[in-house]
Amino acid sequence: MILLKSLTCTVSKQNPIWFLLPIFLSSTKLTFLMTSLSKQEQVEWEKADYANVNWDELGFALTKTDYMYVMKFTEEEQMFCNGTLTRFGNIQMCPSSGILNYGQGLFEGLKAYRKEDEGILLFRPEENALRMKVGADRMCMPSPTVDQFIDAVKKTVLANKKWVPPHGRGSLYIRPLLMGTGRNLEVKPSSEYTFLVYASPVGNGLKGVLNLMVEDNVHRATPGGTGGIKAVTNYSPIYKPLTEAKAKGFSDLLYLDALTGSNIEECSGCNIFILKGNVISTPTTHGTILPGITRKSIMEIASDLGYQVEERAIPIKEVFDAEEVFCTGTAM
Repeated sequence: MILLKSLTCTVSKQNPIWFLLPIFLSSTKLTFLMTSLSKQEQVEWEKADYANVNWDELGFALTKTDYMYVMKFTEEEQMFCNGTLTRFGNIQMCPSSGILNYGQGLFEGLKAYRKEDEGILLFRPEENALRMKVGADRMCMPSPTVDQFIDAVKKTVLANKKWVPPHGRGSLYIRPLLMGTGRNLEVKPSSEYTFLVYASPVGNGLKGVLNLMVEDNVHRATPGGTGGIKAVTNYSPIYKPLTEAKAKGFSDLLYLDALTGSNIEECSGCNIFILKGNVISTPTTHGTILPGITRKSIMEIASDLGYQVEERAIPIKEVFDAEEVFCTGTAM
């Protein structure tokens, strides 16, 4: 989660507002959300040494690790099979592949954390697997099974075990990709697909306070589009307004809905919540907002802590009237 220090709205006077984070997660509360590796896998962890990395200077950028996992789907097999670990490196594909020509691709993001006893926890990988299946259906793509997805993630983490930062000093960010890689000049679904998982040690996606600017011109997503899935095409269209906002000193944009232009939706890469009294509110995921796994987890934990949690349309003016505001996202 991110501490949101100030939010400036471009459609009204620049009123800085100060917020505190309402929910603090203890390791006890998180235990039921985490997936531990098996005893055999934990034995392998105990043998792990560390890569030569300055863990304290990690940001959210790629550090090349040792291995990645690749699995193919072909018209002949009609299923994903024969996944293998290979050295991390560049991949080859036809210039007419679906991912390059028509953006037929999805990605996920999750993390592995080092415990104090050197063990490793994965944060809800089954949720990422299920979300990829939903996205694949929307993009007319086959997807790995939940078991295949989790197995690929575990093997990637184990193969790169020395890159998992020490306890409390970062995490191993895991990026599963699903891409149309068959030859395809016509506008239609690809005939072949590649599922690839790679990883990189990272620190916090944002260090310090979060200073948002409300974007009232460009919309991140529109009804009927792909805003509710992690399609690769969702992100580059917001590069321009995001770059301009960062040039003005802001850390991210808060987007409004495309229909009314008055309700908040989400930021470039994270969901948003507001707190007033004992009520925590977040925008409804109705197809234009990504159903974040951290978002879902916070809602479950907040309810367990006694908060009233609601999903609804939230006018931008309520953000300035809120007692506290915070954002959630895996990268952050």
